[in-house]
Amino acid sequence: MVALLDRRARDHDAIRDAYERQPAQWTLPWAILPELDYVVAARLGTAVAAALREDLAGGGFMIEWGGLADLRRAEELNAAYRALQLGLVDGVVMAVAERLRARAIVTVDLRDFGAVSLRGRPQLWPRDL
Repeated sequence: MVALLDRRARDHDAIRDAYERQPAQWTLPWAILPELDYVVAARLGTAVAAALREDLAGGGFMIEWGGLADLRRAEELNAAYRALQLGLVDGVVMAVAERLRARAIVTVDLRDFGAVSLRGRPQLWPRDL
């Protein structure tokens, strides 16, 4: 999401092109929202963070709120890949991607996402674009 918003990001053009082809298919897992708000404000400024929050509140992005099953699956992944120390956010993103049978996960965190074998084997964008 940061690369989508930041024109200076190395992967901005590839991510923006992928988003513009199918914006309705992009789903944001709830767990990324606080971290996204913080990172966008820190890197891109409070005005960009405020605009993002307006877009989120206005339905500009589909948000997946999930449930207990996602938290359980996230914890299974944390246990199975203990050495990676995935944590809550990455675990929930992975669990939601599996449950929704996501075609891709947009991430530059290849250390964690590239090491975990997920059901459905979603691509990792921008790496696999």
